[in-house]
Amino acid sequence: MQEPSAPSPPRAIVYYNSACPVCDAGVCAMRDRLPDDSVEWVDVHARPEVLTPLGLHLEDVRERLHLVDASGSQRIGADAIAGVLALSPRWRWLAGPMQWPGLHAIGAWLYNTFARQLYRWNRARGHW
Repeated sequence: MQEPSAPSPPRAIVYYNSACPVCDAGVCAMRDRLPDDSVEWVDVHARPEVLTPLGLHLEDVRERLHLVDASGSQRIGADAIAGVLALSPRWRWLAGPMQWPGLHAIGAWLYNTFARQLYRWNRARGHW
């Protein structure tokens, strides 16, 4: 008789848009630095249907990175990046300071400003 395999621990899920060349490059860089089993990477450009059960809209994920962590909490934008960095043995140290009140506010503002401009640029270039 074969023993049942232990259930795999819940993984974080990152939702990103591969149609954006900048986003795709960033995700590829993050993916290369994380253990294979720590994150599930979901390209919403290829699989937009996965967003409906989560109550997410495609345009929201096209604009900002989304992460559902192993506990089921949803993190968006700079918080999602901090969550991904926290999973990397090499970059984990950076995730903590990104959550400090002053740095968090500045980081979120910078990320949101950049993401908004990048989203507009992608729309203008037809990267959908």
